[in-house]
Amino acid sequence: MVTTSVTPYHPLARALHWALALLIVGNFALGLYMADLPFSPARLQYYSWHKWAGVLVLAFSAVRLLTRILKSPPALPPAIEAAMPGWQKLAHHATHIGLYALFFAVPLSGWAFSSAAGFPVVLFGVLPLPDFVPVSEGLADALKEAHKIAALSMAGLVLLHVAGALKHHFVDRDGLMSRMGFSR
Repeated sequence: MVTTSVTPYHPLARALHWALALLIVGNFALGLYMADLPFSPARLQYYSWHKWAGVLVLAFSAVRLLTRILKSPPALPPAIEAAMPGWQKLAHHATHIGLYALFFAVPLSGWAFSSAAGFPVVLFGVLPLPDFVPVSEGLADALKEAHKIAALSMAGLVLLHVAGALKHHFVDRDGLMSRMGFSR
């Protein structure tokens, strides 16, 4: 057990972290729920909400990446870093790189799938977004599968991320999780 003082992330980074967490988990659950529903007005509304949340994930991810580029995250405290085996450091970095890649791949593949299927994305029902792939049944099928695989991959990495945070909090008790918290 290594208990040490940790430097929290910037408040904007923390707000974006938790906004993305809620959007991603909620949108994943909505995607699972709506996928096998029979065709109905409710299913069409759920698809709209799913697309809107995906666009928000994409926008928030762009802001989050920009803020991370402009302001590096706080370094791990030396005592915590020294206590972490090499495989954990590698898992930490690989998980974060994978999550950042999927923050973009999942919504972009969903948007492309929607475009290829001939169903444009109309943000909040008022702002039509451009289709960036042509309507094509074969392309739509491939993009649907790519979107599904990317979403399931992101769910797996989110679970790993949460498991790592809980391990640091309950097993290591090193205070690392407080870097993303909102307490003073």
